[in-house]
Amino acid sequence: MSVELLNIPGRPEVPYYSQVAVGTGARTIHIAGQVGSDEQGQVVPGGLAAQAERALLNVALALDAAGAMPADLAKLTIYVAGWSPDQFPELGAGLAATQQARRLPAVPVTLIGVASLFQPDHLVEIEAVAIAD
Repeated sequence: MSVELLNIPGRPEVPYYSQVAVGTGARTIHIAGQVGSDEQGQVVPGGLAAQAERALLNVALALDAAGAMPADLAKLTIYVAGWSPDQFPELGAGLAATQQARRLPAVPVTLIGVASLFQPDHLVEIEAVAIAD
């Protein structure tokens, strides 16, 4: 495995993500922001949870395209349009669905609320970094 996930001693551990990722692979893979759209570029119906699930699936597909494994994932940055903390359960449910199905590790995550994304119907965008051997 090229990425070791750690938590900071003395900091609360959260089951959804790790505090630190240490990469030792030969290739660093930067995945551009993935949104909740399908193979035809159509936004998936179902709101934030459905778009988060599809956006993370698109990250997993990008890992596949780069010849990387789920365990190579090192970091996610998640942008949510019109973010409010009460949306966390909906966002988390969507992310968890893909995370479990694709066996994606609980890597460090930065969540950033933004006023809007590049298209008004996009609710979430996920950037990723992976480190592969």
